[in-house]
Amino acid sequence: MVILGGIALAVDTLTALLTYSMQKGSVNIGALFLHNLSDALASVAVIAGGALIILYDMRWVDPAITIAIAAYILWLAFTEIGGPIRTLMLGSPPALDGEKVIDAIRAVDGVQDVHHVHLWQMQEHEAALDCHVVLTTEGWTRIEAIKAEIKKTLRDSCEISHSTLEFEHVNHAHRGANLYGHGD
Repeated sequence: MVILGGIALAVDTLTALLTYSMQKGSVNIGALFLHNLSDALASVAVIAGGALIILYDMRWVDPAITIAIAAYILWLAFTEIGGPIRTLMLGSPPALDGEKVIDAIRAVDGVQDVHHVHLWQMQEHEAALDCHVVLTTEGWTRIEAIKAEIKKTLRDSCEISHSTLEFEHVNHAHRGANLYGHGD
């Protein structure tokens, strides 16, 4: 058990070192790094437990180490699951300022207002927006230019690469709509 634990420690340490520098920009590589690091720590525990059993006949150490490793893995799973759940559940990106996005859209010439705003984490590093944009009468005549300007503004100043915009004329706009799609 000690010899196999030593071999596993060497392999897991090497793979953890290889994935360490790449793990900063990706949840997937980060999970792989944590998996390799956890395996390396588990190998250390197995080596220590095996040594205690060989030297002192402390057989209770084996189930104790097994429970400790299982608890550590559960702790890692619960602490690291937030980001993937946010993406899967189309949650709002934590670093994205919704008010800044709304102000940027409202600042475009020809835009009267915005409502039904939905911001979500489309992919690991990609935010998305879906909203209704109310245009002034003059803005309605330049709808394509305004759409292009809004998309450019969202991409450049808000780092939103995917947006779906529904345009409404000021005279036919939805009245009493919530600012955010889920309610204020």
